[in-house]
Amino acid sequence: MIERIAEKFLYASRWLLAPIYLGLSFGLLLLGLKFFQEVIHVLPLVFSTKEADLVLVILSLIDLSLVGGLLVMVMLSGYENFVSNIDLDNGHEKLSWLGKMDAGSLKQKVAASIVAISSIHLLQKFMNVQSIDNDKLMWFVIIHLTFVVSAIGMAYVDKINKH
Repeated sequence: MIERIAEKFLYASRWLLAPIYLGLSFGLLLLGLKFFQEVIHVLPLVFSTKEADLVLVILSLIDLSLVGGLLVMVMLSGYENFVSNIDLDNGHEKLSWLGKMDAGSLKQKVAASIVAISSIHLLQKFMNVQSIDNDKLMWFVIIHLTFVVSAIGMAYVDKINKH
């Protein structure tokens, strides 16, 4: 009897994650505000901005959009994997990956997104290479390669686990 009560309590405690996923949606809203703040900030300066600086701004916008996609992926997949199924009415558009992404594939998507975000940051550093110390640049590359190797390692472990 105590075991059954404990198991029901543990299973019900998964709902403690729901406010966390809801908080991620608030983070997505903040990210959207920051995205449009950057657009509004650069718009009046677009004709006087150097091409390289404009590319850096665009890379920042891409970076924000990748983080937003990562937030949506974690928020929806995490909720569906750990809390409850997302039941949408027939009239609503359902994302094709929703309900098909388990915790392992979510980890791979998060790792790939982190590598992409790191790649953009590294590209931004390379575009300002003349103003960055070689030591710092070396550490940026090492950190990026660590993300790449980690993502490959996680994908390999997941592949082994599926077989």
